[in-house]
Amino acid sequence: MSTRSDHRVVIRQVAPGLHRVGHDAVNFYLAVEDGRVGLVDAGLPASWPVLEEALRSLGHAPPDVVAVAVTHAHFDHLGCARRLQTDHGVPVLVHPGDAHLAAHPYRYRPARNRFLFAATHRGGWPHLAAMTRSGALGVRPPLRTQPLTPGALPDFPGRPEVVVTPGHTDGHVVLHFPRASAVVTGDALVTLDPYTGLTGPRVVASGATNDPRLAVRSLEAIAATGAMHVLPGHGEPWHGGAALAAERAALAGVA
Repeated sequence: MSTRSDHRVVIRQVAPGLHRVGHDAVNFYLAVEDGRVGLVDAGLPASWPVLEEALRSLGHAPPDVVAVAVTHAHFDHLGCARRLQTDHGVPVLVHPGDAHLAAHPYRYRPARNRFLFAATHRGGWPHLAAMTRSGALGVRPPLRTQPLTPGALPDFPGRPEVVVTPGHTDGHVVLHFPRASAVVTGDALVTLDPYTGLTGPRVVASGATNDPRLAVRSLEAIAATGAMHVLPGHGEPWHGGAALAAERAALAGVA
């Protein structure tokens, strides 16, 4: 188990069989079971050596990744997916509602213009700058995707359940790992909003969320998992239970 941490990179076990890889304000996760590795989200293009380091620390390498399960198809969650697919034949799983977005990860229309929103919220600037430095503006989409549908995902390490949580994007999902009492929430629930710099459980700002009201309603599905560990796409893990995290996120509202 690796516990590396510095100002830009975090590699740490955060729940049984689940390892957080944090790089420049973006998290992705390794699920490890019986010598097999699944990747939940794929970070940024410059996250590739960080991914290699994380895998190496667990005794693995990129060819050992059996699949990439994408919570949603925004560019900052697809960064290494194309390379895993083309170099190692790793399938990329995306909910059908985000299949078009996966092919065109910059073509989305949030509730508020994302460029104007970012320009007027200085708190997000350091995080957006870090993401840009790591290739956020140059993500190459996967060549193809396979459908990630609701329900059990028995062939994926850790045997998660796919739960639909639309709002941030049309096809957003979270992955609930019942045996680890953990839920990987992507951007449906974060503890750092990179568009505002605000911390604590919350929904990502309207400058990056398609339908804020629907996103808030989807918090109920996260709470219903009953998971102890909430593993977000941005920010620190929350170990106080999904129900409390969802309650606080709803109270925080959407910037």
